Amino acid sequence: MSLPRFYPIFEDADWLARMLPLGVKLVQLRMKDRGDAATGAEIARARDLCAAHGAVLVVNDHWRAAIDLGCDWLHLGQEDLDTADVPAIRRAGIRLGVSTHDRAELDRALSLAPDYVALGPVWPTILKKMKWERQGVERLTEWKRLIGESPLVAIGGLTVDRAAAAFAAGADVVSAVTDITLNPAPEARLRDWLETVR
Repeated sequence: MSLPRFYPIFEDADWLARMLPLGVKLVQLRMKDRGDAATGAEIARARDLCAAHGAVLVVNDHWRAAIDLGCDWLHLGQEDLDTADVPAIRRAGIRLGVSTHDRAELDRALSLAPDYVALGPVWPTILKKMKWERQGVERLTEWKRLIGESPLVAIGGLTVDRAAAAFAAGADVVSAVTDITLNPAPEARLRDWLETVR
């Protein structure tokens, strides 16, 4: 299975409304600290926006809503795996991506036959505090050898200038968050990304 090579992550559907028309074909909606009703409404809006633009929506964390709303993809972190009903997710036909940071987490992820594996942070990230230091591109090469045909997503500190190194090391997909959302010209930065991965 192949995925688009660029995978931006946004915190709400407003970002998707801005960025999907520019040509994004794979996007994650990662929301935190909202009530169930607001979360469901936001996921539904993102689902419909992606459908209108021929893009793949990956819902972060909210597996019950993803099932209820007929979403196709879900991303779970290691903590999310502790509480998610993976068999129910699979019965719903949802494809699954999993975050990994070390070998034990990778082994756990691979036991679930994920549809992609994410490794991070490849470079230092300001997005969130993590107990893991920079993984480095060398770890991407190791992970790709271990996971085989499954797509490998590089995340954490990615910039347009670093994308080539991530691909050369073995990543199939590069993911960005703050390099776009904190950029003074997000649309222009996103266009740079799309040009880089073409």
